[in-house]
Amino acid sequence: MVQRYQSPVRVYKYPFELVMAAYEKRFPTCPQIPVFLGSEVLRESRSPDGAVHVVERSCRLRVDAPRLLRKIAGVEHVVFVQTNILNWKERTLLIEAHNETFANRVVVNEHCSYTVHPENEDWTCFEQSASLDIRSFFGFENALEKIAMKQYTANVKRGKEVIEHYLNELISQGTSHIPRWTPAPVREEDARNQAGPRDPSSLEAHGPRSTLGPALEAVSMDGDKLDADYIERCLGHLTPMQESCLIQLRHWLQETHKGKIPKDEHILRFLRARDFHLDKAREMLRQSLSWRKQHQVDLLLQTWQPPALLEEFYAGGWHYQDIDGRPLYILRLGQMDTKGLMKAVGEEALLRHVLSVNEEGQKRCEGSTRQLGRPISSWTCLLDLEGLNMRHLWRPGVKALLRMIEVVEDNYPETLGRLLIVRAPRVFPVLWTLISPFINENTRRKFLIYSGSNYQGPGGLVDYLDREVIPDFLGGESVCNVPEGGLVPKSLYMTEEEQEHTDQLWQWSETYHSASVLRGAPHEVAMEILEGESVITWDFDILRGDVVFSLYHTKQVPRLGAREPGTRASGQLIDKGWVLGRDYSRVEAPLVCREGESIQGSHVTRWPGVYLLQWQMHSPPGSVACSLPGVDDVLTALHSPGPKCKLLYYCEVLASEDFRGSMSSLESCTSGFSQLSAATSSSSSGQSHSSSLVSR
Repeated sequence: MVQRYQSPVRVYKYPFELVMAAYEKRFPTCPQIPVFLGSEVLRESRSPDGAVHVVERSCRLRVDAPRLLRKIAGVEHVVFVQTNILNWKERTLLIEAHNETFANRVVVNEHCSYTVHPENEDWTCFEQSASLDIRSFFGFENALEKIAMKQYTANVKRGKEVIEHYLNELISQGTSHIPRWTPAPVREEDARNQAGPRDPSSLEAHGPRSTLGPALEAVSMDGDKLDADYIERCLGHLTPMQESCLIQLRHWLQETHKGKIPKDEHILRFLRARDFHLDKAREMLRQSLSWRKQHQVDLLLQTWQPPALLEEFYAGGWHYQDIDGRPLYILRLGQMDTKGLMKAVGEEALLRHVLSVNEEGQKRCEGSTRQLGRPISSWTCLLDLEGLNMRHLWRPGVKALLRMIEVVEDNYPETLGRLLIVRAPRVFPVLWTLISPFINENTRRKFLIYSGSNYQGPGGLVDYLDREVIPDFLGGESVCNVPEGGLVPKSLYMTEEEQEHTDQLWQWSETYHSASVLRGAPHEVAMEILEGESVITWDFDILRGDVVFSLYHTKQVPRLGAREPGTRASGQLIDKGWVLGRDYSRVEAPLVCREGESIQGSHVTRWPGVYLLQWQMHSPPGSVACSLPGVDDVLTALHSPGPKCKLLYYCEVLASEDFRGSMSSLESCTSGFSQLSAATSSSSSGQSHSSSLVSR
């Protein structure tokens, strides 16, 4: 594989002629570059008027490699041939170099240019590129490639320092200005020859033909080139190889991307996320740009208006800056009803809001960079977990959170500079166990977690936030206008039909379903278990009325219609001719659920078969409840203007190995939870094992 290096445009704030005088001091030896052992001139020529000076040198470089590799190669130094074309009239120096040692095994080509800055004729620009192609090297190709590129980039950095050293030496010796070249009078018979040496194609008479091609043209500081000072000032310190990766990825975008080219800060984030592995970063960026185009994310800040519910109940907002100048975002997750928000505005609205926060964060980073005059590429999040409890750990919510993390990790890498987690309760380790495997290792290193009240002293928030910025609800001096959150009224939940009509950035395989329960017409969901031990999980909200929830098991198959194995059916499924204890058995004791309650639970199955989740209207004391209504009862209930119950439910089957420790069975409302261990009826013959946690 060919390794390539491309430098940014480095600017010397000195005239071209003075820079050339400093450059010539590098020869024939250069003590400042220890691996450069010396050089000798092979050929040299000048045009009749002296405007073009061509020099071909043989340069010896010490092999800076492990002793074993040098012994196998049988050499202690390598020879490069360098051709310099200095044009005093055009004020350009073009350099081409290639290796002679091991030329049949390793091919190294380097191209450099010194030109006048396009906006300041008293400044000089330097640009450099190189390629390395190791075709065969005694089985040490990979090792040699790494050594060579590491050594090369180290010499690149050293080369700039050497020029600056000799510039300072010239100035200290009194040479701060060198007149520009002016043509000398020439004889008439020599005039015909003046154009020859200036034409690269005529240089064969003076040595090997140059293969610089387009590189012989003067380099200009146009929109596709990056200035080294700009990188240092706006992007931060980068190694020469990191600079090269940034420039190569930017060039690739200019050649292939049809839309707006991302800003350099954005490109750099993808390189950092992939440890500057160019191919991996390019693929990650390509997929992200396609995603942004598909969902019009570039227009999100102009088009997204959060629903009023989000503005009232989403407990997050921007709040000044941290001690390093990063924008600060505060999220009071423990005070936020994440379940209520998902059911009231939908997953897609929540995701768009999260994306808008990340878009705004990038915009604020750019503003901080301009304001402070130094690179600010990431923002800080202060996450307050006071109030976090089991209701935040309901399985659909955790799944939604993981999907959001995935989208953010894929499309906003390296935007989070630091995450300060305060007032972490005892339940936090459970949540952390669930989500941490989905968070990039580089991101996890930025998390600082504080439990209890130890965030206030030394080593706490004061190390990262000025005291006047710490919010008042954390004992600080700053009044924080972030919404306080709170429970979302169930009356504001969307219906299933409303959820289906919302545009989604992905296809959700798990959605809440709505159901009406009439007297004498229960709602039932059948879940076919193909494996012996699986886990059925459920989560539902009673929006209106009181219901009784039960779970049954049967070896018979209800009339489910044409379906794929392992899928579910709903409606009224228990045949009126079935007898409890003979045709089916109850595996969970009936649970009375009152209006406004949120219920979550699970059941570990022991045998395959069909499991039926049933909700039926709760009968008042003294009345007789019937779980097997007749046809007349159903018709009467459907046409009766009397009361009915309304619920939203979600259920899922998990493999038992996926369930252990998944927190699927934890409660989802604010009250405590209790464990049910209802005995299986005698007719069930031990077909199932109850392990259910239900909130009441």
